[in-house]
Amino acid sequence: MIRVNQTTINEQAVMAEAQYHPASTKRSAILKAAESLIIGEVLRQRAKTLGIETSTHTASEEQLFDDLINHEVSIPTATTKECEQYYKQNPHRFESSPLLEVSHILLAAPVDDDKARIEAKVLSEDIIKQLQQGSHFADLARQYSACPSKQTQGSLGQISRGQTVAEFERQIFTAEPGLMPQGIESRYGIHVVYIHRKIAGQILPFDKVKQRIREYLNEKVRRKAIAQYIHMLITQADIQGYDFNLSDSPLMQ
Repeated sequence: MIRVNQTTINEQAVMAEAQYHPASTKRSAILKAAESLIIGEVLRQRAKTLGIETSTHTASEEQLFDDLINHEVSIPTATTKECEQYYKQNPHRFESSPLLEVSHILLAAPVDDDKARIEAKVLSEDIIKQLQQGSHFADLARQYSACPSKQTQGSLGQISRGQTVAEFERQIFTAEPGLMPQGIESRYGIHVVYIHRKIAGQILPFDKVKQRIREYLNEKVRRKAIAQYIHMLITQADIQGYDFNLSDSPLMQ
């Protein structure tokens, strides 16, 4: 039984709310649910004190929250100077994707077929050895690859980030040009990969990313201001039956 300024939140309400808070354990889900209900209650009570409409027939919980924040919280917006400073301090965030010119040989093997995966891995090691000894990539691609690219000597052409599956992309974009010494596992099987050329990404000019930076900084400031506001309401409330650890609560992050 939880009480927030004399308003009761019963066990049934907490258990019902828990389904909306996936967690590694049932206890964690229940704690998240309790915190969510407490925060919702202090917000509703504050809205009522200010005369902001709280009837579910005329205002959704989200609208109530927005109205309350707009009424009570002053949220500054990022200046051009602050955006420029963030741009200069985080240049790696504003690079265009590098380009790779890649060829591969796909040895198809379903993820759930352990035998096929092992066989594909052994074959990939043999193919890599053949390539290291002078065999032609195009010939082996036509012989072994399960990808349509075998008709073009295994070539995937030029690719940038986001054009291939994540597990394949993670490996190739951190590799150096040349034959990769080990096959890459993906959801499709094992890939033997040759990187012909790597063109580094370029830093985008500030004018191209200024709006994106402004939106990011504004949202970051907004979240912090809202968290501080909720923190203030909770510390002022009389909460019984729950130890609200504000610093550790994920709902306050």
